[in-house]
This record gives sequence, structure tokens and C-alpha cells, in this order.
Amino acid sequence: MTLRLTPLIASALPFVIGLLPSVVSSQVTNHPDDVVINGNLQVVGNIIGPGFALSANGIEATSGRIAAFNTFNFGILPHLLYGHACIGRTCGPTPVVDDETLLIDDTQPGIQFQDSSDNGYPNRTWKLKVNDSTLTSAGGIERFSIEDIEAGTLPFTVEGGAPENALWIDNGGGIGLGTMFPQDRLHASGAIGPGLRLEQTGNGLLPPQAWRIVGQTAFSVTDLTAGTTPLRIDRTAPTGSFHLDETGFVGLGTTAPEELLHVRSNATNTDAFALFDAAGAGSDAAFRLRQNGVTPTTWEFRNQQDSGRLNVGIAGGNTPLKIDNAANNNLMKLGINSAPDAVVVTGRLVVNNTTLNVPDYVFGKGYALKPLPDVDRFIAEHGHLPGVPTARDVTTQGLDLAQMQMVHLEKIEELTLHSIEQHKTITAQGARIERLEELIEDMRATR
Repeated sequence: MTLRLTPLIASALPFVIGLLPSVVSSQVTNHPDDVVINGNLQVVGNIIGPGFALSANGIEATSGRIAAFNTFNFGILPHLLYGHACIGRTCGPTPVVDDETLLIDDTQPGIQFQDSSDNGYPNRTWKLKVNDSTLTSAGGIERFSIEDIEAGTLPFTVEGGAPENALWIDNGGGIGLGTMFPQDRLHASGAIGPGLRLEQTGNGLLPPQAWRIVGQTAFSVTDLTAGTTPLRIDRTAPTGSFHLDETGFVGLGTTAPEELLHVRSNATNTDAFALFDAAGAGSDAAFRLRQNGVTPTTWEFRNQQDSGRLNVGIAGGNTPLKIDNAANNNLMKLGINSAPDAVVVTGRLVVNNTTLNVPDYVFGKGYALKPLPDVDRFIAEHGHLPGVPTARDVTTQGLDLAQMQMVHLEKIEELTLHSIEQHKTITAQGARIERLEELIEDMRATR
């Protein structure tokens, strides 16, 4: 231990430690007033000097510096220091300690903890640091810090002017930020919007990114880098407004979702709607259904922005169903109360199939119109008109209404040709009968 004394105290010291001469060594420090004590120091009488007073009551320091490297052991004293003490180069002859047991008064006060352990034991050096004026050209920051001397870092700092209860740890381990009564493991409290900022400064591989979680009248997550708020929960939102269960099912309005997405309304006269709203210009509203089974397919329901039409089809492919936004009410019904197997079309059914073979060819030159006797024989042999599907065909293969319409039109046109031919025959026969009747009348008149 090194005890730095004034000359007066140094001259009196051999008398004081006369009982323990073996603990005093020769001067080995760089200061002319240093006395090196290798063992314990026992005080019998009083040592008084301009720097401090050493008595049976302890050490009363009034100025100067005490540096202890081993142990001060006053065997007859219950305390090492008795009363108040001021340590530092600016304490003055009569420091005002007030009610504090220890006052450190210096231009850059600090307490350094230097661990001299060896043999692999932890021995990192730490320092309590106050108001480091060398940090900035403006004079530094008013603060209280814990410095890791070996790493050259300040892992903990309290800035001057920090508000009441800026950090509080209660006896249950709860941490309060802005409150001395934390209600949870971490409790942040503030008059306006306490928040948490998460910032990635970037390292060349990952870009800078900052997020902010705020609990105001609404809970929100804000992307500070992009300037957007992708998540917001207003206060008084009902229970189950958004629920993600352990299987990954999402419930909107329910805490027990039964599918990957389950939308439920619980209030009376409240419909469970899902709205897909494309608010940007040139944007369609749509949703898709995809499966990756034996025949992978993605179906798409799309409200087309340029026509207002609902298109149902394969994503990126054909659109077999289109519903115009001006379509009349109840144009088609699948099943009615009196006929659950009925398909009811209340409007006009228009077929626009460019692959239909409209039978205008019947009226073309060279069409081989079957004579009626041939048709008669075909019916007698097969039981149906030529070119018309049989009852068995319809039962097993179904009925193509559009194609059947074309077959009907073909038969109507053939019947029309037969009727025209019969009309010509009847007309010719009528003219011949008329001439015969005239000849008969002339023969009667000349008889």
C-alpha cells in the first residue's frame, strides 16, 4: 500500500508505527512523500497534518489523494473511514460534503476498478466515468457512464437531464422505462406514444433499415426507411380481430380459425365480407386458387378495371366465364324450389361460337338433298332422322344444345327445300288440272 503524506506526517510516522517496524520499507516510489507499507497499518495515536488527519476514529481527509493498493486494516476500528470524506484535486481545504458519506470532486472525476487477478481469472478493468469532455470539440456530453477500459467502449450511459424514472428495475426484476412501477418484465411508459426503434445500420452486405413500434391511441409498426406504416391496430379493436394459431391458420374475427384463412362476423346483422380493393389506376382486383396436384392449375377470379367485367379463368390462360357489370338480376338460376335440378335462364341465351357450321350449305348448289322416299326408308330402318343423334347418344354423351340447334336448322332448311319442290309440283298440277277442266267444258259445249 502506498500512503502519500505531507512532510509533517511523514516525520511523525515512525513513532506511530513503532509497534510494527517490519511493515515499513524504504522509499521505492517516484514521489518524495511516499511511504510504502507492505502489510497492515495499526493506528495507536493520532496523525494530524494539512492533508488529512489519521486517528483512532478513522481517516479524515481534507485534501490531497489516497491511493490504496493493498489493505488498510485498522484492527481497533469498526470502520475504515469514519465521518464524511472528499477525494479529488478540487476538494479544497474545507469541502462541503453535506449528507454524502463520500464526495469525489475533480475536473474529470472517475472511479477505476483494476482487477489484478491472474492464472486465468477474469481481470478486466472497468471505470465509472463522468462528463468526458474529450468526446467532442464542443466540450463533450454531460453524462454518467460505465467504461470498458480494455475494449475502449461505453456500454452504459445516463445523459444529464434524463427524466425521472428513465430506467427502473424493481425487486421482481421488472424493468420500467419512464415508470417506477413496471407492470411486466419490460414496461415503457410516456405521456405521448412510447415506442421502440429497431435499426440496422448496414455493413455493406445488408442495407440500412429502421423500424419503429409505437403504442399510442393505436399500436403501429412503421418502416422508417420507406416512410410507411404496414401494420396498425386501433384501440378497442375486438378480441380475435386478427389471430394466428399454432398451425398457421389465420382468423379474422375468430380465435379458432378452421381454415388457413377464416373470416367470421360475430355481431348481429353484420355480414362476413372480404374486400379486395384495387385503388390504384390501371389495377384489377382479383384472387387466385392454386393446387399443385396431379394437374397443377391456378384459377383466377378477376374484376377487370377497363371493362368492369368479372372474369373467371386460368391465370395467364383462357377465360371461359365472363360476367358483364351491367348484367340483369337473376339472369341464370341453378335449381329452383319446385325443380332443384333445373337450370333457369331468365334472359336471352345467345350462342356466339365461331366454330359452329351454320347449315347455309343446304341452299348451296350441288347440295345432295335426300329424296323423301330415301328419308322414309332411313327412318324405317334406324328410327330417327338422318344426321340427328339417337336417344341413346343423348343419354350417354349428353346434348350439345348449340350443335343440336344447327342440326335442327339443317332439317328445317331441308324441309323448306322439300316444301318448295312440292309447291312447284302442286302448282304445276293445278295448272294442268285447270287446262283439263277447260277442255272438258269446251267438249260439253260443242256436244
